[in-house]
Amino acid sequence: VQLVESGGGLVQPGGSLRLSCTASGLTFSRYALGWFRQAPGKEREFAAAISWFGGSSYSTDSVKGRFTISRDNAKNTVYLQVNSLKPEDTAKYYCAAGLRLGRRDSDYDYWGQGTQVTVSS
Repeated sequence: VQLVESGGGLVQPGGSLRLSCTASGLTFSRYALGWFRQAPGKEREFAAAISWFGGSSYSTDSVKGRFTISRDNAKNTVYLQVNSLKPEDTAKYYCAAGLRLGRRDSDYDYWGQGTQVTVSS
């Protein structure tokens, strides 16, 4: 199983990015998907998650209204649209796949290597 994130980069405050995560080696539609992030010196934290066919999704309070998670099962890809970025959003962003939908690290079985998002002027 492999999860590969892309789309990170350096962006100014208020800017946007679209993060992608493409999976291989698993039956994609059987897995819930999550995005987590880890800032320097901090623990990894939950950002957003989406159910198997996209019928349910939720995000942590600090990103609500700014981050949107979606998935395309035909492309084995999950996305995280991140808007109105703030310096405190600077982190490495990871996608994860698990058999149950949740916000804990332990809910997910497979993890990508991460993509860096840096918000700075």
